[in-house]
Amino acid sequence: MAKKKELTSVADKLEQLEQLQAIHSKIDAIHILKGELPIEVADLEDEIAGTLKRVGKVQAEITEAEEEIENRKTLMKEAQGLIVKYDKQLLNVKNNREFDALNKEIELQKLEIQLAEKKIREANYTIENHKGQLEEVQKRLDSKEKDLEIKKKELNNIIKDTEKEEKELNNSAIAMEAEVEERFLLAFKRIRKSYKNGLAVVKISRNACGGCFGFIPPQTQSEIRTKKKISTCEHCGRIISGVDDSAVVISEEEMA
Repeated sequence: MAKKKELTSVADKLEQLEQLQAIHSKIDAIHILKGELPIEVADLEDEIAGTLKRVGKVQAEITEAEEEIENRKTLMKEAQGLIVKYDKQLLNVKNNREFDALNKEIELQKLEIQLAEKKIREANYTIENHKGQLEEVQKRLDSKEKDLEIKKKELNNIIKDTEKEEKELNNSAIAMEAEVEERFLLAFKRIRKSYKNGLAVVKISRNACGGCFGFIPPQTQSEIRTKKKISTCEHCGRIISGVDDSAVVISEEEMA
């Protein structure tokens, strides 16, 4: 690991932090350009995956119901065949005991047929109901897939346009961070995380902090101009690297 370059001047350290902030602000601008698209794309992909899983489950239940119908039809056919067989046997019974036993078997097969008919009706209802669900789900799925296609295309276009720049900026940020004094780097990162705009290093503009716009007294501004120490805003804690003289000129009387 390369040894950090030692900077003895506070002004140099402030300039280094300014440069680091400028790099990160450009990276932040690219992220803002992407907006919520990465999250929206990920959410849509998860939603579509979940919907497809649900579709697969419903289709499996339809297949199961169709198999149930075929099995019950087979059982009905077998039961009907047995009834015919037992009816023929009734013509040759020798006693009441055989007669009653055959009638009992016939009744059992009739009950089997009734049960099969009930199960077939239930299975047909399941199929009809599930197919209706699939139609509705498919419509929503088609809509979500179209939305995903549009958002992915938009995001990919942004990535294509900014990928090279973002990569260069990230490399520059890593290189710059390797040069910044550790305590200042930790403070920089901590402050950046505290604010949505990611501004950790700002200048005074129009007598106010460039981050929170809190008023900075003229005497404090005068001290900040000397760049003899690292100063922070008493309102928001951001590092103040200097005064933007292009925005406001403070008179000697104001500084007195």
